[in-house]
Amino acid sequence: MKVGYRRVSTVEQRFDRQELGCVERVFEEKISGGNTERAALQEMIAFVRMGDEVVVYSIDRLARNLRDLQSIVQQLNDKGVSIEFLSERLVFTADADDAFAKLQLQMLGAFSEYERNMIRKRQAEGIEKAKANGVYERRGKRVSRQRVLNMSRDGSSVTDIANDMNISRMTVYRILKEAA
Repeated sequence: MKVGYRRVSTVEQRFDRQELGCVERVFEEKISGGNTERAALQEMIAFVRMGDEVVVYSIDRLARNLRDLQSIVQQLNDKGVSIEFLSERLVFTADADDAFAKLQLQMLGAFSEYERNMIRKRQAEGIEKAKANGVYERRGKRVSRQRVLNMSRDGSSVTDIANDMNISRMTVYRILKEAA
């Protein structure tokens, strides 16, 4: 079976750029790649079986640090599942021992991690500069916790609440767990 995995970092972003071709099932999520607790990723890993192929648009959509990338690829290969990264044109299988492909995976994974670290650094520098100029204000809570609780009590599903309020399901789950 050919299975796809797509990820974007925020609920506002779309999957349009990540064309996977002909796949039988797609697992998607809107969550930071730095977050290792990704439900759709874990569901996809549990779903695939020996002989399946996982298709991902690019390495940075699967993981944002080298350790996670290597771990995920290894988990899939250990199950007898191959993984293909379309934009990098790389395929990893359990039986292949391509040293050059492994080197490319490590280099591209390291670049992805570096890029994420640079984004954080620039963000921190920008915040410090804004604070020094007196224009920085922390973003206040945008989510009405009471509205989430009311919608849940009225029988709305977590997905419906998330879509209606334009927030992630994880945020809904977190609010419901805190209220319990």
